[in-house]
Amino acid sequence: QVQLVESGGGLVQPGGSLRLSCAASTSIFNIYVMGWYRQAPGKQRELVARITSGGTSRYEDSVKGRFAISRDNAKNTVYLQMNSLKPEDTAVYYCNGQATTVSPPYFNWGQGTQVTVSS
Repeated sequence: QVQLVESGGGLVQPGGSLRLSCAASTSIFNIYVMGWYRQAPGKQRELVARITSGGTSRYEDSVKGRFAISRDNAKNTVYLQMNSLKPEDTAVYYCNGQATTVSPPYFNWGQGTQVTVSS
């Protein structure tokens, strides 16, 4: 059973930055798409950024220009650099893998990492 462990969240002021990490217990080399998702209180989980094995990335409109996703296949780790954070970015952040860009995530969800943006 693949395990995903997210870390790097915390409390940050508006305009601040955080770097999230997602460590997988198995190789992600052959996982075509890795993505970061978030779930705010009372809302559905949403995909905010994804990256293919070839390095092509896509972002949800509200985070474009502020977030950057990257992957290190050698370390089985996916990162999310978050800059210019806003209160509306407050959520629990999760990572997962997809077989294609339109496939649903197929790993069990990890515990996530809480990001709180507040003054």
